[in-house]
Amino acid sequence: MMRIADFLYWLDDALWGTPMIIILVGTGVFLSIRFGFRYQRKIVFNFKNTYGKIFEQGEGEGTVSGFRAACTALANTIGTGNISGVATAIVSGGPGALVWMWVSAFFGMSTKACEIIIGQRYRERYKKSMDEYVCDRSFVMKNAFGWKKGAVVLAVFCFVFGPWTCCVQTEAVTSSMQEGFGISPLITVGLIGITCLMTIWGGLKRISAVMSKAVPIMAVLYVAAGLGVVIMNFRQIPTVIVLIFQSAFTPTAAAGGFAGATVRDAVQYGIARGVYSNDAGTGYGMIAHASAKTDHPVRQSLWGWGEVFLDTIVICSITAFTILITGSYISSDATSGALTTIAFRNAYGALGGRFTAVAVAVFAWTTIIGMYYTCEKSVNYVFGDTVANRRMMPVYMIYYMIPCVIFYNIQADVLWAFTDILSAAYVIITLIFIYGKRKEIFRLFDDFWQRYEPAKERGENPPIVTYDCSKKEELEA
Repeated sequence: MMRIADFLYWLDDALWGTPMIIILVGTGVFLSIRFGFRYQRKIVFNFKNTYGKIFEQGEGEGTVSGFRAACTALANTIGTGNISGVATAIVSGGPGALVWMWVSAFFGMSTKACEIIIGQRYRERYKKSMDEYVCDRSFVMKNAFGWKKGAVVLAVFCFVFGPWTCCVQTEAVTSSMQEGFGISPLITVGLIGITCLMTIWGGLKRISAVMSKAVPIMAVLYVAAGLGVVIMNFRQIPTVIVLIFQSAFTPTAAAGGFAGATVRDAVQYGIARGVYSNDAGTGYGMIAHASAKTDHPVRQSLWGWGEVFLDTIVICSITAFTILITGSYISSDATSGALTTIAFRNAYGALGGRFTAVAVAVFAWTTIIGMYYTCEKSVNYVFGDTVANRRMMPVYMIYYMIPCVIFYNIQADVLWAFTDILSAAYVIITLIFIYGKRKEIFRLFDDFWQRYEPAKERGENPPIVTYDCSKKEELEA
């Protein structure tokens, strides 16, 4: 096991080294410039067309509303990455890791938008087996590039290894619940397994319905609790801000339980954990948003701004400030979700620790469910729109839950290294898609801002822009 762990650490460092960071952030910079920073600066328009329309079903073709699709995506992004991921980033990269999480988020808004546009552009409608619009990396590989054999290999890889990334979620929950309530990990994973299985059994409509309620409520409560810690310790805010920015560009000395960190550590862990948390560049955005009803792919892409902003700029920052203001990363040797639990307990007493344990549990629960939906799309691709696809769903649901409930007690650092490695693989594939189809992405982007939206503002009724690649296959057949 030690040799396996050492190999994972080495591969994690290699994949998330300087080249990956330059390519990932550089892509975000390139796309942001090409888009005129519209996803970052058109805040009022973006908000009006996303959170301002959460009760509308939306125009166009799709399975669920844009808001429900976004909540399914947020179930992936708002999870233990915001709590345990930030904690491990600070422990491994120092307080400065937060700055690099912000950098990845700012430019990642444009990258996330491209994923959503791709998902809407190359989606298919499965009428026979599930009556749902679907897309993932394999659908894009086939419909956009014509790589059918490679798409099958990729789909198998995703649905086989995807569930193992959820071990990070259950590890964080079990450690937090044990820290906050003294509950046995076996009881915790048992409850996770039963409740998650009951939810995913209902398919996309049940998943999106549950996520549209659970994610916003828990996010608001967590932000409120974190802001309470910051407000109670407002005198320390300037000191913490200086520490964060100093640590981002200069090495951080060891102190208490903190072993110290280099600038390279801050950059690497900040960007890696930031990407895992907000999913910008991993390709998950193209999966969750493909099912959305929208009148134009670019309008749906505006949700990418909201997801990344809420996830990283708001929630990850709340977690980081809570840990730093309370000094928990120095006074404790804990990592992962347990460290954040200790931070809230230091601020609010036993009640704070218990609240954080519940928050970790809910966030992890929603992430496990959201991640199932993304893995399921790979199964859908392999079996196609057939009866076999429908019959495979219960089988895959059982397989998906096995790693979550059995391998929860592996060391947190090992689980995060494995998760980082898979994230890196997904990032590489997604960036290939974005660069390979950049002309189509830019065409749709320009069409929305130069033709479609101006026509809507003039009171005209231009035809909706929607895609279904299964129709092309029907014509070819």
